[in-house]
Amino acid sequence: MREFVAKLQDRGDLLVVDREIDPAHELAAVTHHAQKAWAKAVLFTNVKGTRFPVVSNVYGTRERLAEVIDIKAEDFCRQWSNLSSLGAGTLREPLVPAGDTGIEYEEVKLSDLPLITYSDRDGGAYFTSAMFIAKDPETGVGNLSYHRSMYISDAELRCRLAPRHHLTIYHEKAEKMGRPLEAAMLIGPPAHAFLTAAAPLPYDVDELEVAAQLRGTPIAMRKCNHIDLEVPAETEVVIEGRFLPNERRPEGPFGEFMGYYVPVGPNAVFEVLGVTVRRDALFHSILCGSPEEVLTLELSVSASIYQRLSAALPGIVNVTCQPFVNHAIVQIEPQFEGHARQVMLATIGAEPIWAKQITVVDTDVDIYDMDDVQWAILTRSRPDKDTIIIPDTPSFYRDEQKDHWGRMLIDATKPWGREDEFLRKKLRMADEIRLSDWFEGA
Repeated sequence: MREFVAKLQDRGDLLVVDREIDPAHELAAVTHHAQKAWAKAVLFTNVKGTRFPVVSNVYGTRERLAEVIDIKAEDFCRQWSNLSSLGAGTLREPLVPAGDTGIEYEEVKLSDLPLITYSDRDGGAYFTSAMFIAKDPETGVGNLSYHRSMYISDAELRCRLAPRHHLTIYHEKAEKMGRPLEAAMLIGPPAHAFLTAAAPLPYDVDELEVAAQLRGTPIAMRKCNHIDLEVPAETEVVIEGRFLPNERRPEGPFGEFMGYYVPVGPNAVFEVLGVTVRRDALFHSILCGSPEEVLTLELSVSASIYQRLSAALPGIVNVTCQPFVNHAIVQIEPQFEGHARQVMLATIGAEPIWAKQITVVDTDVDIYDMDDVQWAILTRSRPDKDTIIIPDTPSFYRDEQKDHWGRMLIDATKPWGREDEFLRKKLRMADEIRLSDWFEGA
């Protein structure tokens, strides 16, 4: 991660703040406004109560995420759909003792780290960027995943483990065996691992193996000090511990990515056994609900939809989830009358959790520009004919009040057989004009 941050700084994509900032609410507020204004990464060098600088919005744009794996931003669906095939081989080196990596480490207390409070009604400080690494208690296959963790004390965190997530399954398996589940929290891991932890990989594929394949070079590993796990040696901060079996304690409230507060609830207890940091560690913070958090989820859902639709139907060109993860926009080359309707219905099966609204458009529509998508809806779609409402259909897994039940499907493609009537107008010389030739200072 630090190499990527240095690259951003060298080209002017990193804002550096040397003024002291309070991690209780102030840091989140400044980050929010900076992201809105410039979309650049932000480095706070003087954070009250800690010696560690905080960096945020590192992976906050589609272009920067694409840069990590050296692809074009518009190629994410096709590239991510190929990730599962990368887990077969290995490029990981044998374990490298910490002293042989050239990196100096030291042990600190959990409270020595930046304890950041984000939303107004949060129950306390949270670790939002921590990537958990753990192994299936039965198979030993490793997994990377994100789960926010509430600071309680130097010895305890409380973690919200969502249903059906791999780490949740591991924890439940360990509980049935009557033992705790060892895990490590990685803050500032290799950039490729940041991506693969959110990728749509099968249950039995190790995300670190895929990260090594994507990077094209081995990921040096080191042994943890307090648990029987290995972690990438370059990781900035490693919090070692274990999930206690059959123990749930109150966690929350917390301002989540959907823009609302999740209430207090009984959640998993993580016993902290030790914290190891690089001596000059950078602490990575993710503002909940910001592009840096939501974008990786959007990409993962989009890639999953693309992969499943492409296997079932012809003419699937691209998929994105804009402006939020539960709106799937599918770009197609229409093959037959009613093709868009088949695509919309198939998308519900391809993504039963997130696809609350589904819009299908032609290839002349920019699916990353919501103004363009809305233009297609308003000029190519009849609300009484091209919009389908499917009632009483379950969606988001944590939705006891059924607020996200139901689906809205919109066919915003050109009416079949009348394509020439909907040919977009074009300015003949628009691509040749340079404003600097006509206006001073442009």
